[in-house]
Amino acid sequence: MNTETLYQDKIKALETKFKAINQNTETHLEGLLWSKPITYWDYIQTDALLNLQIQRTTLPDEMVFIMYHQINELLFKMILWEIDQLCHTKLPSTKYFTEKLGRISRYFDMLTTSFDIMTDGMEVEQYLKFRNTLTPASGFQSAQYRLIEFASTDLINLIDARFRATIDRNTPYEHAFEHLYWQAAGKDYKTGEKSYLIQQFEKRYKKQFLDFMEEYNTINVWRKFKQLPEEDQKNPVLVEAMRHYDKTVNITWVMGHFRTAVKYIESSEGNGEATGGSDWKKYMLPKYQKRIFFPELWTKEELDNWGENV
Repeated sequence: MNTETLYQDKIKALETKFKAINQNTETHLEGLLWSKPITYWDYIQTDALLNLQIQRTTLPDEMVFIMYHQINELLFKMILWEIDQLCHTKLPSTKYFTEKLGRISRYFDMLTTSFDIMTDGMEVEQYLKFRNTLTPASGFQSAQYRLIEFASTDLINLIDARFRATIDRNTPYEHAFEHLYWQAAGKDYKTGEKSYLIQQFEKRYKKQFLDFMEEYNTINVWRKFKQLPEEDQKNPVLVEAMRHYDKTVNITWVMGHFRTAVKYIESSEGNGEATGGSDWKKYMLPKYQKRIFFPELWTKEELDNWGENV
């Protein structure tokens, strides 16, 4: 096939494309004459990205803290991007499910192995100074992390362990929301009073959370796994991949975060309190809340000892 023929084929393909959306092919071709060539820095928006790090203090290690958390949020977005595709596929094949789960897990593996950047990448003295300017903000307020949880498992598995027996699939989302495990980090269940941390978090994201809870109620990762052929659901490699994701998110990632918090918050100069004022140990440690995405894939002994000896 000669160059002229290839050229004509491309023109016909473009005409078909633009005709389908009621557009004039000639107009679009004319536009190409005046468009600028793409560059790496324009495509990636490098200048905008590198100007998003705004320090509140003059302490150099605050920049490490800011960039690390921004990287986390970008990885959370990548995870949600893959989850969205998987969960909105009506009947995913086992191959497709496995591929998407692999991508999601690799992103979380990357997150869990990155904690050394925080643990050993800042001077304690600097952290204890600039953290005072962060109050009452907290990493607890990462909305994307909550969305990942909602999209990964049945809602009952995110309910505070003390209240799971009183909540089922017919419970209104609003009521379930008030009993999510992380409410314990900033809510006095005797008085019902919420901390400023929770109040601001909910003011910004509650509607989005409630909509997401409903959207993923029947299409979350666990539900998609249960749509696979029964034989594939018992495949040892796939089951282990599901268990790996569950453990990585709910134990490995959490404990990495916890150990970093211990180093800085419980240092000799620290006051032992999180910037948001939460009871961070009971909120973070897996053994207290037993956050488990796929409990059916673990033995009773594993469930009973969840988060112990790590």
